[in-house]
Amino acid sequence: MDGTETKIRAGYRVRPVGAGERDERASANAGEPTLEFAESLPYDAYVRAGTLHSLQEPLGEDPGEMSFLMITQIMELYFGLTRFEVDEAAARLRDDDVWGALRPLRRAAYDLEGLNAAWRGLRWMTPSDFNRFRDLLGEGSGFQSAMYRRLEFALGLRNAALARPFRGQPSVHAELVRDLRVPSLWDEVIALLSRRGFAIPAEVLGRDLTEAHESHPAVEAAWVAIYRDDTPDNHLRMLGEALSEVAERFSDWRYEHLKAAQRAMGGKAGSGGSAGVAWLRRGLDLVVFPELLSARTLM
Repeated sequence: MDGTETKIRAGYRVRPVGAGERDERASANAGEPTLEFAESLPYDAYVRAGTLHSLQEPLGEDPGEMSFLMITQIMELYFGLTRFEVDEAAARLRDDDVWGALRPLRRAAYDLEGLNAAWRGLRWMTPSDFNRFRDLLGEGSGFQSAMYRRLEFALGLRNAALARPFRGQPSVHAELVRDLRVPSLWDEVIALLSRRGFAIPAEVLGRDLTEAHESHPAVEAAWVAIYRDDTPDNHLRMLGEALSEVAERFSDWRYEHLKAAQRAMGGKAGSGGSAGVAWLRRGLDLVVFPELLSARTLM
């Protein structure tokens, strides 16, 4: 689409406007906002705010359910946004564009900060608050979030069994299976290190992508060497720091999830068949980009 083409989005018109036209409109309005529009508001045409605000359908009458539902939906949007940025960074690295990968990685870290902040909106939820509508969720559980699972796969946390719950949704299941078969962000990082001359063994480069990456001393050694070079133009060191920020913020999300579950349900069983908090605690041991963390012991 060029700078003058009108975009039709589900019946709404989104027409690009340049700086000159904006200045003319502001002058004609004497600096006041435009109040008259012949069609739907441009803001809604672009953001689809009306659609977003029509998606909240609580199942009960307790007002707290609206907060729980909407914050969960906000998290889903952040899962999708973060995965988008992770995929963009992986594509840049595949093209050997380390500098270009830094920008989406930094955005992903900020996205994860927003995701983590969403938990604070549920601090009001005590067990009695949650129990007022929890039964209405049935077997619904965050474990069943396809977009969260796709984010995990994109970061390199891979477990083919976790795609099984989605077999009843063929298109979603197909996306998850496809994600398992393409290199994760960490796989692209390791391939980049190999192309840059670091001695990465063939068994690491040619591993089964559907299985989780296991930490390897050769990858660890590569990062030790990278961090020992503190020259200003060491883009690989910058990459390591950007990846570390993403890893830390993602780990924060898992911990915030655990705390929220403890606060709202204690040691009760989870809605989706798990042991609840005990099951979430196990997940804290799963680390993305593991050699970036372990290499620091050797630096």
